[in-house]
Amino acid sequence: MDVPPVNLAELLRHPDDLDKISGLKAEFARKKAAVDSQLRGGLREQLETTQSGMTGLSDGQKTVQQIKEEMMKIDKICSESQNMITDFATINLVSQAHRNFGAVEAMRRNLETFNDRLDTIQGMLRDDDADGENMPNLLAVHYELTQLRNIRDDAMEQIQRGDDPSLQSTLEDYFSRLDGAIEWFDEHIDLIALSLINLVTVDNNSLVVRFALITEAEEKSDQRVLALQEALKDHKEIATRFQSITDGAKKVRGYKDRFLRNIKAYGEDKFTKSRDEFLEDPKELEKSLRWYFNDLNAVRIGMAPLMPKKWKIFRTWATIYHGLMHDFLVGLIDDPESSSAHTLEIISWPEKYYRKMGKLGMKQDELVPHVIDSRETELVRDFRALIIRYLDEWIDRIFNQEKKDFADRTADGGNLDQDEYGYFRTKNLVDLWRMLREQVDAAANSQRADVVEGVVDVMFQRLRARQQAWQKMLEDEAARYETGRDIEIDGFPALQDWLVATANDQIACIDDNEDEGRLAYLSDFKKKFGGVVTPQYMDRAEGDVAALRDGYVDLSTWCMQKFAQLVFAVDFKAVMPEFFTAKWPQSTAMARMVATLEEYVGDYRTVLHHSLVDIFTEILAEELLVRYLSAVRNKGAKFRRADQFEDRLYADIATAFAFFDALQNQDMAREIKQTWRVMEPFLSLLTADKESVADAFAAFKASYWDLQISWVEAVLRAREDFERGMLNAVKARAAQMDVVRGPETIMSKVK
Repeated sequence: MDVPPVNLAELLRHPDDLDKISGLKAEFARKKAAVDSQLRGGLREQLETTQSGMTGLSDGQKTVQQIKEEMMKIDKICSESQNMITDFATINLVSQAHRNFGAVEAMRRNLETFNDRLDTIQGMLRDDDADGENMPNLLAVHYELTQLRNIRDDAMEQIQRGDDPSLQSTLEDYFSRLDGAIEWFDEHIDLIALSLINLVTVDNNSLVVRFALITEAEEKSDQRVLALQEALKDHKEIATRFQSITDGAKKVRGYKDRFLRNIKAYGEDKFTKSRDEFLEDPKELEKSLRWYFNDLNAVRIGMAPLMPKKWKIFRTWATIYHGLMHDFLVGLIDDPESSSAHTLEIISWPEKYYRKMGKLGMKQDELVPHVIDSRETELVRDFRALIIRYLDEWIDRIFNQEKKDFADRTADGGNLDQDEYGYFRTKNLVDLWRMLREQVDAAANSQRADVVEGVVDVMFQRLRARQQAWQKMLEDEAARYETGRDIEIDGFPALQDWLVATANDQIACIDDNEDEGRLAYLSDFKKKFGGVVTPQYMDRAEGDVAALRDGYVDLSTWCMQKFAQLVFAVDFKAVMPEFFTAKWPQSTAMARMVATLEEYVGDYRTVLHHSLVDIFTEILAEELLVRYLSAVRNKGAKFRRADQFEDRLYADIATAFAFFDALQNQDMAREIKQTWRVMEPFLSLLTADKESVADAFAAFKASYWDLQISWVEAVLRAREDFERGMLNAVKARAAQMDVVRGPETIMSKVK
């Protein structure tokens, strides 16, 4: 807030300078707004600090008064006790003489050994210089220096009380070498303080902890000195009687403040380098400041556990760094070397900055002042926010309508559309993509790429969220049928139609028709915003577009899989429990199931996107195989030789293969049959001799690495000749096998 006074005489020297008045008024108004904002924030903080200080003063006055009263009581008791003891004056005189003699003797010893102890300290400092990465003598040096400092302070205090001031210079000369050792030690402390981030990064925690212990000890010493100074100043009459409590440091040494200054100096040096990189290339702002967040993260994760909790070192460090960040950015805005390109990058930086700081645990309202004094263009920010708000309102309105349509899917005639190819489609997809294109146009009207990019980023997020919301809506409805709850079965065919329509919608979003020169919705959307964003953003947006495209593929496949699961949960609910039980030999379950599957494929072939027909068929065939193999867990499942289960298995397989042979795509039919070859090792598990079961399992596991032992156990238990030893042999063989993992096989789905 310190700004030089404005001299209008200097600004308006010539008549032509009057043309500058409007510009000067705008500039002064901007500066006044910034100053007013800072004043309001400062006033709020000052009021809070004043209130806290007044409370503290009130409590302190009470405490001081209590101490004063207690000291007066002690003084009174001491005075009264003198009259109670015979010859107290003589005893007191002898006691004082003894204490004085002891103090003089201690001072004499300290002075005699002072230089030897100082030589020892200097030797340890030299050793630490040689081993700068560890400084093994740091604590020892600090302890010895503290002792020597206290000796010097005590001696100087005693000499100042004497009547001969000429001796003071003699003592100062005697203690002069101590200052050099202190400066040497302080250089080590500064070096460590400037290297704390690097020390934490390389896990040199010992040196960090020792540094913290020294700084904390000095902080406590400073607090004690300040408290004693206040006590001596306010209560001299009483305090002079308790001078013995003033042993130790007599002056504030300021190591904690020195530590904080070094944090600032370390950050300032890095910001200087970042400034040069940023001025050279405006696009390098985020990269040039990557160290900033790395440092704070290192403090948060690595340094905070090593420092006293009361320091709140991460918050302290972040506050200092934030002040440097503020000065760095504001300085760049006003820097004549920076261009409009630099300013635009700085304007877009606060959002990224506060997001990154939020991940580190610092909220925006905790970081004051605002990182660029809120000088970003309000119109730009509000314009973008307005577009995003309308975007969300439109998306919410569309999805609410879609949920209503889905809930009303059993209405007469249904409520799905069909496109020009006859494929089932939902009604609102066209409106959604038209709305997105319109909002891109609205953002482009700002003529700022960062606005468009911010809006498009939100669109990517909303589109991904929409995929998830659609899947959840369908999943929740399907779960009602899969769990077998008492519901109206009339809604089931409509749910299947919606699954097909949803799958078609996803393909429509990504199916570019090159022959007709027609782009799918996603490609058209990419082309729309591609002309109004930067090339750098387009490179990044490729990943978002690819993620959306993958999401559409995944959701369409999921719809087909959910369709197949629902068929087995509802249509085949009654027949699946018959497999491998006593009803199985006479059952026609497989034939009925295959006939139903053929009907589904035939019925939906014309309303399902042509690229999904084969996928749909393959998923149905695969689900049939998975459910068939999983039927070994049916209640009462048992494979008996007398039932000629092998012939029954072959008959079921033949029925399924007849279905595959009738498919139009014979290449796909051959792939399905290849998948069904898993029935061969399955049959081997059922027919192998007891002694050969382990070998049959090993051959099965070698071909299907993700074969689950729990399912194998269910198969073995379904054999009429099951013995515990068979299962033990299989488990023993499984423990011996070194299986090579590969792509998932059909057995990964068989539980």
